[in-house]
Amino acid sequence: MQAYKLNATIDESGHLIIDEPLNIAPGKVEVIILQPVSSLENSTETPTESQPEKPRRKSKVKAFEGLFENAPPTPPDFDPDRARWEALKEKHNL
Repeated sequence: MQAYKLNATIDESGHLIIDEPLNIAPGKVEVIILQPVSSLENSTETPTESQPEKPRRKSKVKAFEGLFENAPPTPPDFDPDRARWEALKEKHNL
């Protein structure tokens, strides 16, 4: 599978608009959308009443029950791809 990176826009009706022509063969493709965090903060949705925070995931393993509730939040500049790369470099002595 070949990967392409390009810029696009989502309009108010939710349609994906690609901003540049594609030089690829016609056919079915798989689309992965990555939205910058700053765009989420500037969204036009109105905030609803704040609800009490609940853990996002519940562990089925009793030893891990409190792990997700007590974990510190990730910093806003955290890049998971960079963290994965750094871990792989360390693991494989690159």
